[in-house]
Amino acid sequence: SWSSLDARPLPAWFDEAKFGVFIHWGVFSVPSFGSEWFWWYWQKEKREAYVKFMDANYPPGFSYEDFGPLFTAEFFDANQWADILKASGAKYVVLTSKHHEGFTLWGSKYSWNWNAVDLGPKRDLVAELATSVRNRTDLHFGLYHSLFEWFNPLFLEDATNAFKTRKFPTSKSLPELYEIVTKYQPDIIWSDGDGNAPDTYWNSTGFLAWLYNDSPVRDTVVTNDRWGAGSICAHGGFYTCSDRYNPGHLLPHKWENCMTIDRGSWGYRRDAQLRDYLAIEDLVKQLAETVSCGGNLLMNIGPTHDGRIPVVFEERLRQVGAWLKVNGEAIYGTRPWRAQNDTVTPGVWYTFSPEEGKVNAIFLNWPISGVLELGEPQAKLGETQVKLAGYKELLKWVALGEKGMVIALPQLTPQQLPCQWGWTLQLTDVN
Repeated sequence: SWSSLDARPLPAWFDEAKFGVFIHWGVFSVPSFGSEWFWWYWQKEKREAYVKFMDANYPPGFSYEDFGPLFTAEFFDANQWADILKASGAKYVVLTSKHHEGFTLWGSKYSWNWNAVDLGPKRDLVAELATSVRNRTDLHFGLYHSLFEWFNPLFLEDATNAFKTRKFPTSKSLPELYEIVTKYQPDIIWSDGDGNAPDTYWNSTGFLAWLYNDSPVRDTVVTNDRWGAGSICAHGGFYTCSDRYNPGHLLPHKWENCMTIDRGSWGYRRDAQLRDYLAIEDLVKQLAETVSCGGNLLMNIGPTHDGRIPVVFEERLRQVGAWLKVNGEAIYGTRPWRAQNDTVTPGVWYTFSPEEGKVNAIFLNWPISGVLELGEPQAKLGETQVKLAGYKELLKWVALGEKGMVIALPQLTPQQLPCQWGWTLQLTDVN
């Protein structure tokens, strides 16, 4: 039952990790135009831009299935991907094992001739990435899996029957889930795409009961909340609530902000402009806000059909990693503090490091005056110490009445700054 499944404590590693990388990769990476929902927008909604794009660039009668053999992955090097993931400072990765198009990135027995082993790359892409991530990094390996498939005839038949029949989940979706768990033993099952069908149609509680009690990953696995219509933000492991969910305040339940570096799409798109990509300043801000409010950040990239991580995504990931090298203590393994952001100075977000008893104040703007005023911490004369992460000397400060303090930041040249996009003050012995 949901009540017993929801009572399962979330394995501790997930909350401690704080930061993961999402990878949207599939046949949609071939047209790489508009969105990973290309097939739906073109064939079902018949959106003008998509119809025009196909008319202009492909022969008459060209079907979405014809993109399958063109998903080639000839430049896919799982070791290189793993090294980039490691450099990002992420603690977990989630790969789309199957999106709503139904194409599986492993040689699924239940997706005959519509998978990466039978068609296209003729390789088990899930196995290759899982192996490299486990051999070369300490990241947890996770898999995204779409419950429904837009144009699968069995799903469409069940939908026509108002989900009173269950041909699709019993012959396709559930067997795939059991298959990827048994075969790849992921630490995350990131479910998505309920097709407006209830969790009883998907038998989500039955699958999760097996996953938590009898599966090979029962002790480590975490799941999200997308297990059928009405379960999002209500049932499952951590809550996602919606895409790009960032409430800006503390939530009582563990949650995750899944978002994209490309504002317009989850999959790679050739028509993206530079302004469509979030800058590193935006990403650091998202990370600080999310973690201070008790969430994890799952930052998405979209590789190309030939298996490359586009350079702009690699750069952003390496920049986040460089920032975390200096400021990681304010992120990994932290807990939310009593205040999430500052009451006096905007753009200051707090986290708490329980082992050291440190309050971390992440500030996103370096004040022109060289003085930072904080309204929340209560300092203690002769006891409170203030450090800037990545800088050796202790900083001078004065208390402001009952609550609050003013901190003198060191006078540094741009070259001397410990990092460029957001800084951390570490406060010990404050109330």
